[in-house]
Amino acid sequence: MLLIWWLTPTNTGVGLEVNANHIRPVSSGIITAKCSPIHIGRSTHIWEIKMYDRFDKLNCISRLTVAIVPK
Repeated sequence: MLLIWWLTPTNTGVGLEVNANHIRPVSSGIITAKCSPIHIGRSTHIWEIKMYDRFDKLNCISRLTVAIVPK
């Protein structure tokens, strides 16, 4: 994940919610995931993750919400 640039020695990220919609199955081959920020705030991040098969067809779309908390 791209949370690394936001994290410091004094805070860390913890998962709040994961939502995923599987559109079509993949039984073999390579999956490529593209992760894009929807919201980058001081205390929460929301990310959209889209997963594609080797034919560049969308297989899954997911949303990840992360809380940024003190260590």
